[in-house]
Amino acid sequence: MEEILQGKGVTKYFGALKAVDNVDFYVKKSEIVGLIGPNGAGKTTLLDLINGMHPLSSGKIYYKNVDISHYKPYKIAELGIARTFQIVKPFPGMTVKENVLVGALFGRQKGNVSMKSAVDKVNEVLKLTDLYSKRDFEVESLTIPDRKRLELTRALAMSPEVLLLDEVMAGLNNAEIEEVISLINRINKEMNLTILVIEHVMKAIMQISHRIMVLHHGRKIADGPPQEVVNDPRVIEAYLGERYARKRAKNE
Repeated sequence: MEEILQGKGVTKYFGALKAVDNVDFYVKKSEIVGLIGPNGAGKTTLLDLINGMHPLSSGKIYYKNVDISHYKPYKIAELGIARTFQIVKPFPGMTVKENVLVGALFGRQKGNVSMKSAVDKVNEVLKLTDLYSKRDFEVESLTIPDRKRLELTRALAMSPEVLLLDEVMAGLNNAEIEEVISLINRINKEMNLTILVIEHVMKAIMQISHRIMVLHHGRKIADGPPQEVVNDPRVIEAYLGERYARKRAKNE
């Protein structure tokens, strides 16, 4: 399976703070890679670097073997990389459908999409994410779970090949988490999307990830199959804790 996204020596300083420290990574086409680690590990910053929100201090990021290290976010979106944000910010004063239409008009097909095809895309992804019945709702009336779903829907409307997800399950209850797990798996299979996902809900990350990468103090400390990573002593010490390890061992 070919590598669609790759980073070499990716580093980001904020003043004297090294938020991401010489990280090498790759994501293969159609793969779901979970990105985990404690708060402040550099996970969101890595996504910000991939989609151009922050410039790299050093290193390179490649998409389909093209160096995108210095591309602006809009250019990266046009190439086929979309993302969601940890803090959802829908466009106020607009309906659900209008919010998603923004993604359809300014994503990968920008400049080559008619209004009709954009609307068709909007309806398609709204049905996929079960928001179609709320398409005419004002975004201010949505619950937090629906706002998170809207954020994901808008990203899908951009027709990406790579989807960067930042804690789409944070704050959800168990039933809502199960729904999002199912949705992400469906998106990966039916739309053939490559997904890099940050998540603290270990139950979810274990179910959806083909591979897990772990950051700690900005450095990559583990990268491999889920079962292997969660049993890695470095990961247990830095993030999961002995209690989680004992619970897993008991259930195995």
